[in-house]
Amino acid sequence: MTARTTSVQPAQPGMPESGRLQVAIVGAGLAGVACARTLVQAGHQVTVFEKSRRAGGRMSTRDSAFGSFDHGAQYFTVRDERFDRALQTVPGLCRPWSANTIRVIDDHGGLVALSLPPAEPHWVATPGMNSLPQRWAAPLVQGGQLLVNLLVARVEPDALQPTRWQLRTEGQEGQEGEAQVHGGFDAVLLAVPSPQALALLRSSNLGQPWWNALLGADMEPCWTLMLAFPQASQPGLTTLGPQWNAARSNHHRIAWLARESSKPGRSSVERWTVQASAAWSQEHLEDTPERVQAKLMRAFSEVTGIRAEPALASVHRWRFARTRQALGQSHLWDAQARLGLCGDWCLGHRVEDAFVSGLSLALAVA
Repeated sequence: MTARTTSVQPAQPGMPESGRLQVAIVGAGLAGVACARTLVQAGHQVTVFEKSRRAGGRMSTRDSAFGSFDHGAQYFTVRDERFDRALQTVPGLCRPWSANTIRVIDDHGGLVALSLPPAEPHWVATPGMNSLPQRWAAPLVQGGQLLVNLLVARVEPDALQPTRWQLRTEGQEGQEGEAQVHGGFDAVLLAVPSPQALALLRSSNLGQPWWNALLGADMEPCWTLMLAFPQASQPGLTTLGPQWNAARSNHHRIAWLARESSKPGRSSVERWTVQASAAWSQEHLEDTPERVQAKLMRAFSEVTGIRAEPALASVHRWRFARTRQALGQSHLWDAQARLGLCGDWCLGHRVEDAFVSGLSLALAVA
């Protein structure tokens, strides 16, 4: 006999007399930050829970002694007027990147570089991609509304106020932090990758009508390699290897390469960010970082011709990096239970999709 799962949710809440909602948002990537800032602008009280040290999500930037690496999102495009208007609130923060992008094709007789035709402008935040979500999240930080290094383990009815929600959190692995309970929320919004949202809903015994939809919103992993070559800054030597700054590749290990120092507002030290293909990343998802680094460095040399020893080499694993199959709608919102979900995976894989999804959910809630 199959066990039956019973949905657990608080008694149907009413709108507070003040009209001001207490909202918990799980995840401080761009979708979560866009959602939070919109709700705050509408007069609601927001608390954002983030498992990492700061806002950013996959718009993350890794600092090093040789300069920074955008080891998540590499750039973004602007197609939606609402996103364009939001970017105008931070004038000068984002600048166009003339990537001089090429396509590297392995024709089984060697690697061939083909220039890509001009496309829509590529934009980057300065001095790193994380600057955009962190600038928008700054008021939350200043107001004590962004709680970091906290992993939300369960969402459940508030023990003291049954028409509201509470969140059980725990410190991240390897970090200080005891289990805590945060309560008194009129609504809970999950702004995390779809597999993480599904896992949290299941562990909380919530949101069964969404489970099948979330199973269909598939996401791919990505191993990212970061390399620094400060020796290229020696007199008479400006760059190593190719004369292009970014490439899309069909190499069996590598899908994308970018010279970080070619981006505006960055250090001039020669640095490369290399993103593995989804198929290769999935195949080697549980490999040790050392093994992954060695294999990707070998592939990097094959594609670029750079065989110099880097002064810095590091890898990062994204379990949920890019949307393979989108949900097909901007967000999910249950007005009766006051539960919602958003993220780029709702619409696609672009930075702009994350913004639009977070904005749309906030407008539905407000």
